[in-house]
Amino acid sequence: MIAPALAPLTAPVFVIAIAALGGLCVGSFLNVLIYRLPLMLEADYAAPDTPLAPDTAQPPLTLAMPASHCPACKRPVRPMENIPVLSYLLLRGRCAGCRMRIPLRYPLIELGSALLAGGAAWHFGPTLQLGGALLLLWTLTALFCIDVDHQILPDCLTLPLLWLGLLVNSLSTFVALHDAVWGAAAGYLSLWSVFWIFRLFTGKDGMGYGDFKLLAAIGAWLGWSPLLPIIVLASTGASVVGLWQMRLRGTEHGQAMAFGPYLTVAGGGALFFEMGRWAEKLILVCAHYAFA
Repeated sequence: MIAPALAPLTAPVFVIAIAALGGLCVGSFLNVLIYRLPLMLEADYAAPDTPLAPDTAQPPLTLAMPASHCPACKRPVRPMENIPVLSYLLLRGRCAGCRMRIPLRYPLIELGSALLAGGAAWHFGPTLQLGGALLLLWTLTALFCIDVDHQILPDCLTLPLLWLGLLVNSLSTFVALHDAVWGAAAGYLSLWSVFWIFRLFTGKDGMGYGDFKLLAAIGAWLGWSPLLPIIVLASTGASVVGLWQMRLRGTEHGQAMAFGPYLTVAGGGALFFEMGRWAEKLILVCAHYAFA
């Protein structure tokens, strides 16, 4: 069960404001991470066996280099044009050089990151839980967007998130350490079991291994008790969206779709709404009537 916040719903306004402001800045970094990390992984996997000629060689892409620039005209983004949300509004959503439209998703991710940070500050107050919640929510945001775009959940995000959850809960920040360990194991094994049962009966892969690792990471942060509600909510959301795509957008039956975004949304909801506590009560009620 998720431990109650030390000072829930009592955060001063300035704490919420600082958290939201920090969320805007982190959201700007998340935009870079979401765009560049898949390209970096693709470059690593597709590295040529022989080196390129000196005149065709390109410097390796990193999160820091090259500096942010317009993909169309290659014009560098100036510091005053890189202020979260505000610069987008001042530029009216277009590049200052070639007037190419800037995707709306960039300010939306920055705003979403700020709202999550402010909501976490309001819910947990200025506590150790707040720091952990911010790390979890921002990482889930990056995983959500990367999986939507590329249908991958990079190990370089899911595995550190898993170990960080265990380390954070070594201090019983959200749950006791033994609940975190069981949560990580149960999160991985539950989807792993579904994967192999589905493959046994259909001969197809129903999901990727990244989903196992993501749910294991969520279990490491929140414990074992919210996992069943998270799986139910994520599966329901995926089913609803899948049916909508089939009926309105002509998506073919059996076409692959990302499951990670639904896990991240359900996991973030479990952090705020303490689904584990309700799940434990439901299990106790069912056990009482089953063995009465």
